[in-house]
Amino acid sequence: MKKTAVIVAGGSGVRMGTAVPKQFLHLKGKPIIWHTVQQFFYAYYDIQIVLVLPASYIGEAATYFETAQLAHIQFVEGGATRFESVKNGLQTVKEPGVIFVHDGVRCLVSSDLIRKCYEEALIYGSAIPAVTATDSIRLVSGESHQVIDRNGVKIIQTPQTFLSRVLLPAFEQPYQASFTDEATVVEAAGHSVRLIEGEYSNLKITRPQDLIVAESLF
Repeated sequence: MKKTAVIVAGGSGVRMGTAVPKQFLHLKGKPIIWHTVQQFFYAYYDIQIVLVLPASYIGEAATYFETAQLAHIQFVEGGATRFESVKNGLQTVKEPGVIFVHDGVRCLVSSDLIRKCYEEALIYGSAIPAVTATDSIRLVSGESHQVIDRNGVKIIQTPQTFLSRVLLPAFEQPYQASFTDEATVVEAAGHSVRLIEGEYSNLKITRPQDLIVAESLF
């Protein structure tokens, strides 16, 4: 079945505190976004990559990849919100298949997790990787707060993976503030989503300390 990975890397990197967007910072001598793309190629050599980037960085990003890889990569300009960026990427999908939507700065995702998401989505229509919270969790309401069972709290990751017949119609809805990820968009369209076991190493690099941890894990 056709496989497409929409890799969203349209952010400006404000929390990282650098002039260069975080997805273009170097890790082990290569930009973070390069490592992320390679993980999908390692999982499936025939995958189509849709790389959603700030317009001013598309030309630079194209220089990172070999000619053979560029034949499987499309570059798309990001939007003002994640919803818009993903929607821009999805507009390039013309064949039915399985679609991965992945954070461009989650470069430590394993090929095993990517393949697991694909296989689960084929069966259930969706696969959303998640890990159980390990810290103590408190729910705050106004001036009061209470402990809740952390075993019931899941931290959602990517790649959020769907059959195209589920995901594409969902993104025809008008944007809502409650759309924090692709799962919430699909749920708003009337579908349930399937959670699968994610990876604690599949961290999202957003702050300087995350880059240090990623260097160590590499």
